[in-house]
Amino acid sequence: MNDPAHKIPHNALEIAIGRQVRRYRIQQGLTVADLARVAGISNGMLSKIENGQISPSLSSLTSVASALNVPVTALFRQFEETREATFVRAGQGLNIERQGTRAGHQYQLLGHSSGNQPMMEPYIVTLSEESDVFPIFQHEGIEFIYVLSGKVGYRHANKTYLMNPGDSLYFDSDAPHGPEELIELPIRLLTVISRKAEP
Repeated sequence: MNDPAHKIPHNALEIAIGRQVRRYRIQQGLTVADLARVAGISNGMLSKIENGQISPSLSSLTSVASALNVPVTALFRQFEETREATFVRAGQGLNIERQGTRAGHQYQLLGHSSGNQPMMEPYIVTLSEESDVFPIFQHEGIEFIYVLSGKVGYRHANKTYLMNPGDSLYFDSDAPHGPEELIELPIRLLTVISRKAEP
């Protein structure tokens, strides 16, 4: 891909290390001069490290890490972290079958995360038929619902909320919940479910 926006800077590692050094320095309330003095390097050298302008030697990084009282590997952490993004064009979400999927209920997954991070599942839910009204979803985590179009009576635990376009509901999804009354079809909901990642 020749898109310049997708090119990784040739000094990406140096930039990532510099940001970590600056972050730790600021967190500890140190000036550039303070940290440089304790690390035994010049102010100019430290400034270049923080700005990603040089490739510091391992001995220099070890001195800086020691002065900051962090392991030297901590300075590489930002570079090693995986940064993910999922881009979905309008109408191109993944149609999936999930718990509770029944006639008239379409779930379109808009993105997902991987690895040991909290799971967040954003969906566009379309309710297009008056059959299968059931406030019986129940799962761990929390949920956020935003009404894009239509009108629905949405039950959570022992209360039903009359929801119009622009209304939202944020709740503990361990309690029984779901659309109880489909008042004005079709109904489109932006639903975000969040729960802990599997160990």
